[in-house]
Amino acid sequence: MHLSELTHPNQLHGLSLRQLEDVARQIREKHLQTIAATGGHLGPGLGVVELTIALYQTLDLDRDKVIWDVGHQAYPHKMLTGRYNNFHTLRQKDGIAGYLKRCENKFDHFGAGHASTSISAGLGMALARDAMGEDFKVVSIIGDGSLTGGMALEAINHAGHLPNTNLMVVLNDNEMSISPNVGAISRYLNKVRHTDPFQFIKDNLEEQIKHLPFLGEALNPEMERLNEAMKRLAVSKVGAVIEELGFKYFGPVDGHNMEELIDTFKQAHKVPGPVLVHVATVKGKGYAIAENDQVGYHAQSPFDLKTGKAYPSNKPTPPSYTKVFADTLIKLAQDNPKIMGITAAMATGTGLDKFQKALPKQYIDVGIAEQHAVGLAAGMACEGLTPVVTIYSTFLQRAYDQIIHDVCIQKLPVFFCLDRAGIVGADGPTHQGMYDISYLRCIPNIVVMAPKDEAELQRMLVTGINYKKGAIAMRYPRGNGVGVPLMEEGWEEIPIGKGEILRNGDDILLIGYGTMVQSAMQVAEILSEHGISASVINARFVKPLDIDLIAPLAQRIGKVVTLEEGSLMGGFGSAVAEGLLDANIVVPIKRLGVPDILVDHASPEQSKASLGLTTSQMAETILVTFFNKSEKQPVTIN
Repeated sequence: MHLSELTHPNQLHGLSLRQLEDVARQIREKHLQTIAATGGHLGPGLGVVELTIALYQTLDLDRDKVIWDVGHQAYPHKMLTGRYNNFHTLRQKDGIAGYLKRCENKFDHFGAGHASTSISAGLGMALARDAMGEDFKVVSIIGDGSLTGGMALEAINHAGHLPNTNLMVVLNDNEMSISPNVGAISRYLNKVRHTDPFQFIKDNLEEQIKHLPFLGEALNPEMERLNEAMKRLAVSKVGAVIEELGFKYFGPVDGHNMEELIDTFKQAHKVPGPVLVHVATVKGKGYAIAENDQVGYHAQSPFDLKTGKAYPSNKPTPPSYTKVFADTLIKLAQDNPKIMGITAAMATGTGLDKFQKALPKQYIDVGIAEQHAVGLAAGMACEGLTPVVTIYSTFLQRAYDQIIHDVCIQKLPVFFCLDRAGIVGADGPTHQGMYDISYLRCIPNIVVMAPKDEAELQRMLVTGINYKKGAIAMRYPRGNGVGVPLMEEGWEEIPIGKGEILRNGDDILLIGYGTMVQSAMQVAEILSEHGISASVINARFVKPLDIDLIAPLAQRIGKVVTLEEGSLMGGFGSAVAEGLLDANIVVPIKRLGVPDILVDHASPEQSKASLGLTTSQMAETILVTFFNKSEKQPVTIN
């Protein structure tokens, strides 16, 4: 069967082992060709090809539910559920999403972008099934890295206390975290323990002893202890822990042996109650370059399949904000041993992998445990250290209670550095850094700032590290800086809550925040071509807002536009409007930013265009709104 003909996963039923292995080959070919051309997550999907096919071979997916954790390991799932022919559009505007979306396909039973959610969702579905008297299987698939997340452990704890609730958890262990030894002996013991003959002998032995005069009942405790000893003999250390938590344990199973996987899944489906199948896989399986560099090839930009190397840029580009952040933090920390770099399983993405190599004793990776990262930082701050918590904007949302309860209420000097703030592109709604301005500025005892460029980021790093009156946060975008000169050392602090005037004009006031300051300057240039002079402010801080700078200019000029790369609801523009109202200044205000919608996957440029946030679109909006001028039709911000 060619995958182009496969529109339903149940078409796998009845295929021979050889045919299934051919399907696996086709999936890997398509996976590699697509990611090499478009970029995306490479290693995770390659590692679960056989797992996915074998599992779906044992399920009726017209009824049964499969919940994938995170979603970037579900590329084979997408190809097996009718999306093979469109898979080349992966992560492109109006194409196949890089993560799971219920609205995209009926077999995406639960949306996923953040880790550690699948067991909770699966248990919820299983409980709903039982409450409604329905009958279908529920399988939650989770990676070993995701088990470092507290939500997954909470779900395991709950499920283990529900012996009558049928739920299968498949642990995709790719040896990146909790991997025990995998070999013939452990697999053999597992087969012996769970085969029907073994169970038959055990049951009959118990039954016979029960009928021995004077001994049957007395030996019951001893039989129970024997049973427990046999289990511990036959399972690995991981299995013993899992069984103590209330699950029946199968594994470790070779995640690339189709026949063994199918047999194991069939056996596990027969066992009542919560079951965990431990599958050992190789991240990047089938592409030697990815197998040998599992961290580097977790995700890739477009690359040459033969060499594995990314295509070179056509022209020199400025360093990324992440690189500037990492290089500067290293230099500051080399002179200050109290600085501790903390991340949550995102060392490479945040640049802290470089920090780790340079200063390993000042580096901590807590795993996928953002709540713990913030609580840990709070404890460090109590004892005089300077914790720099470096997490993507979208992932810091998971630690919101800790930001408020553990840090801000206690006025602890924790420095939050929010990478990937704003529009992030192809990863889509689960990863857009849209909400940090809104969710941070409403908390007491925190300073919130954003640099206009990579040089100002250096100064804000110094500002955040030296600030000791409470929490402070800095957001910065994904991608390259604007190309301004950088300093090697000698950075000066920025006064807390102080913005700056970048351009003077009398007709309109443009107030930019973070990445949108450069856009504000470009908009001002376009407006000048229409005879309109604009003042431009780089706000720097949304909290405290420099209302002493903004208010007099707003009152004198009488027209205000705010520009931000984040949610308009509760965002930077809202802060400016509130500040002016509190100062009894009522002037027309136009807020430009992201409206109350989810920003889907596309390139950042495409997303900005669809939102009306390109410089030409924003200039047009301002011309129409305030000056009744336009050389073309007004832009509608969707």
